Amino acid sequence: MYQHILVPIDGSTTSERAVTEATAMAKLCSARVRLLHIVDMGEYVYGYETPHSYISQTRPQVLAAARQLLQRTRSELEAKGVPVDIDLCESTGAYVSDIIVDHAVHWGADLIVLGTHGRRGIDRILMGSDAERVARMSPLPVLLIKPAHMQSAPHPSGMRTIACDEMQDPV
Repeated sequence: MYQHILVPIDGSTTSERAVTEATAMAKLCSARVRLLHIVDMGEYVYGYETPHSYISQTRPQVLAAARQLLQRTRSELEAKGVPVDIDLCESTGAYVSDIIVDHAVHWGADLIVLGTHGRRGIDRILMGSDAERVARMSPLPVLLIKPAHMQSAPHPSGMRTIACDEMQDPV
């Protein structure tokens, strides 16, 4: 089924949930996982730094924290017997969603497993949704993992979404 699963991570709870789902899927399919972390340095520039402090302190600290996140997550997956690669990308102004989709296509991913932050209303309008954009743009399947606190609204047809741990094998 799936041989290459791309999992963008950012250290959030939903990102951790996406890693858990991707790990289970990788074990079932004997797939390889690639963890991708994208650093948008624009998020760490406040306009008060000198160029020297940015180059000598801010950027190295942010990249070191990103590498640490990738290495820690890699170790967790390897301990569970899942083959894993890591990749750290630095955004230069592109949408994170574009980087994710481009990376998935060039790596040859069969699936993207991505946590969503579950923004609604004005937050979604102001902040946008990288996960939604990935799902719309990706030429390959995308599995979106919702935050644990989000409940699905009932579907008019009576269908419902259930968590993987609620699923039972057919008798």
